[in-house]
Amino acid sequence: MMSRQTRPSSLSPRDGVGDRAGAKCQGWPRAPSDGESADGKEDDERVSTALQDLKPVPVQLGGVRGGPDVRTLRRDGWWRSPAATVAFLTVVVVYATWAVFQNAHYYVGASAHRDLISPLYSPCLTGSCVPGAGGSFALNWWRISPGLLALVIPGGFRATCYYYRKAYYRGFWQSPPGCAVADGHARYTGETRFPLILQNLHRYFFVLALILNVILTVDAVMAFRMPGEGGIGVSVGTLVLVANAALLWLYSASCHACRHLCGGHVNQFSKHPIRYRLWRITTPLNARHMQIAWASLAMVALADLYVRLVSSGVFSDPKIF
Repeated sequence: MMSRQTRPSSLSPRDGVGDRAGAKCQGWPRAPSDGESADGKEDDERVSTALQDLKPVPVQLGGVRGGPDVRTLRRDGWWRSPAATVAFLTVVVVYATWAVFQNAHYYVGASAHRDLISPLYSPCLTGSCVPGAGGSFALNWWRISPGLLALVIPGGFRATCYYYRKAYYRGFWQSPPGCAVADGHARYTGETRFPLILQNLHRYFFVLALILNVILTVDAVMAFRMPGEGGIGVSVGTLVLVANAALLWLYSASCHACRHLCGGHVNQFSKHPIRYRLWRITTPLNARHMQIAWASLAMVALADLYVRLVSSGVFSDPKIF
């Protein structure tokens, strides 16, 4: 569990030290105020001296949240990132919800000489799946959209993802919206109560997501099939599903749980050369986890949109070769 700290009274926003400390730590732009040198060296020395005297003040569960006594100590556009997060996630969630409850136009089959299925509906496990979209196994008793079943694992995996938790905690819950910004809530309970306690299921969703990645990879391979047009080829839809599968593998490989699985609880890498090699591969990916998370999420929505437009007859899937 992450520990939080309250702002010590010695760093008051009135004396500029707290603001300067945040600026030095985060690289925020700040013009020198009266009494400061242009290069900020004198103020940096005051900050360094003040920081040496700081002692962490842990926040107890059920106690008052940490953070500054004022709305914010920052002078930059700190609100842009949480606002962009809210806007993007809202668009994706609203679109995915609409697409799943449509229960139509999620598969392009032999009649169009293609084998394309939306990632929002794969695997298609219900008896109501359109011909060609499902496999030999079917849950005939499930009468609602098959997309609701297909989204359980990826939805749970992303909702409990360490990065996404940071993103929507800051964006939607203002908890807190940013460093050196006051928390939007008066009490702190951590992830100890329902529903946040379910965040601990992330490592299990990670394993299940790997199975789903295999299924979506098979879908990408099947997208090379072109019934009635020579059997095998490459179309725009093929590239879309291949890109979707590749980004999902990158998202899983860059996950914090994956990196921990490769190198966690190892005291000496020299005694675990294979895990060390895996850790060396996942570590640089983990550093790009944020970018990969957004790109893969956008790609899932775009892949569904592409299959939906082709299936509904808006345009045909162009064959490349």
